[in-house]
Amino acid sequence: MNSKKIIGFYGYPPRAFTETIRCKYPFHEWIDLDVDLGSPESEILPDNYCRILRNIMDNAVFLKDRIDLIVTSTGSEKCDGGRFLSHLLSQIGFNVVDTRNDSFENTEFPALIDVPISKSSLPLDKKIELIMDTVLDDSSCEYEETQPTCGFWGVPPHDFELLKLFPDTAHVYGWTRCVEAERPADINLECYVDPGVPTVFFVQSFCAKSQLARWLAAKYGGLFVDVDGTIGMGTRAKIDAFLELNKAK
Repeated sequence: MNSKKIIGFYGYPPRAFTETIRCKYPFHEWIDLDVDLGSPESEILPDNYCRILRNIMDNAVFLKDRIDLIVTSTGSEKCDGGRFLSHLLSQIGFNVVDTRNDSFENTEFPALIDVPISKSSLPLDKKIELIMDTVLDDSSCEYEETQPTCGFWGVPPHDFELLKLFPDTAHVYGWTRCVEAERPADINLECYVDPGVPTVFFVQSFCAKSQLARWLAAKYGGLFVDVDGTIGMGTRAKIDAFLELNKAK
């Protein structure tokens, strides 16, 4: 069994801060606690709660013996749930350090926002995986840009099978695009989608972003989808029908 010590994190802590922690803990493995790692349920949080926040708690409890530090996001780049969760983690014995990543340069968008992964020809699940990797690694690569036939708006889902329903020509919008642009708290950029692009506005069930996603879906004629955990056949059929109707695939 892997016994390497861990720095856990969630959200998008400022990169300058994570680099400082890397220097202090040079031999630790970094684990994104947001991700579904297959950890057993800790039963600390309510069942009718955001699946991503439950992932964080479940992963932390399961890996507790190996975690030396948890770096949290507690500003407007995450959510109140992330702030409350940080407090709970500290109460049950974790060494927690809170960060905020809610400041950014007041530049115009989208013209000045460089988001090559979001617009690339890579499969959608690979796009989002690479974007989230930039939280710890800002190295850049060349990507082939595509014209969008559809869009995915939102945060990385608990169940990445949802992303495999989209063609490679799907562009990424919402908070995930904000991460690539290094502006995770920029609500104006988060609300931006390319005009005329049929977009699925996705949220995890019980997430506060539901109000934003539902309003944007109505405004732009998109599809609002909320999923609790694993994607079901009904949601799969709705997304397939929306993409087919809009000739996006």
